[in-house]
Amino acid sequence: MSVLIFADQAEGHIKKSAYEVLTYGATLAAQLGTHADALVLGTVSEDLAVLGKYGINTVYTVSNDALNHLDSGVFAAVIAEAVGKLSAEVVVLSHNQTGKALASRVAARLKAGLVTGAISLPDTSAGFVVKRTVFSGKAFAKVQINSPVKVISLNPNSFHVAVMEGSATVTSLDIVPPASKVKVTAVHKVKGEVPLTEAEIVVSGGRGLKGPENWGIIEDLAHELHAATACSRPVADADWRPHHEHVGQTGVQIAPNLYFAIGISGAIQHLAGVNRSKVIVVINKDPEAPFFKAADYGIVGDAFEVVPQLTAEIKKLHNS
Repeated sequence: MSVLIFADQAEGHIKKSAYEVLTYGATLAAQLGTHADALVLGTVSEDLAVLGKYGINTVYTVSNDALNHLDSGVFAAVIAEAVGKLSAEVVVLSHNQTGKALASRVAARLKAGLVTGAISLPDTSAGFVVKRTVFSGKAFAKVQINSPVKVISLNPNSFHVAVMEGSATVTSLDIVPPASKVKVTAVHKVKGEVPLTEAEIVVSGGRGLKGPENWGIIEDLAHELHAATACSRPVADADWRPHHEHVGQTGVQIAPNLYFAIGISGAIQHLAGVNRSKVIVVINKDPEAPFFKAADYGIVGDAFEVVPQLTAEIKKLHNS
């Protein structure tokens, strides 16, 4: 019996979201009186032994170039085979874009109970009960898993990452990935200072910016904060910004530590995609904007006056 954590990687580097699930999985293993192992697919350039600092006992790798790009069918088959080889009873993934594509497939292959979007450790005092968000984060549900093998995907930014002393053993697993049914004809990489889904800070703009020619104030603030930029759906629909920057219920769902909503009214569809942010700062000249009800901090004022002053003050702090 063990806990197996899928540690996602991209371009040879372990993703930030992986460290959270590693800590979560290791804490869960301690709670269950067992050990935690990690599974890394594809070619990784980092020293994987350092994952022991997150409570990992052994890092199992399947180093195959075919696994350097996500194919959910292939990945799910490899993960399921690894679970069988290692006799793992709990599988943990991040509830990010990769995890959303994989968790249900892995659970189906293993005939396992599945809870997606978990926000805390399971209650094992009387069974195995996992708390998760429902209705776009407006409520919670407690789900009991009764199957021998259990699959959990953890909501990003819902569990504290703990770093300790330790070094993991790195071992290769002899698994041959099945042939992919997907043919990659081209790869178009999104460029930016910080990937949106991995960003600690996100600066987002809405129709209050009045046009794409004014987006410089968003980019300047994001640059000073080493943040990612985002936008509301109307902005993306109007082609002011690319659609991969659209955050909300129908766009990218994010959970940064700090989210700036500038010139965004705060429609429920937008809020559903960002309400897991640790701190929300709203800047809007309309004091009745719905977003203020969800904000931790609010500034009523013209974005074209407030944002440049805020950027200037942050720049002073960096230069002091």
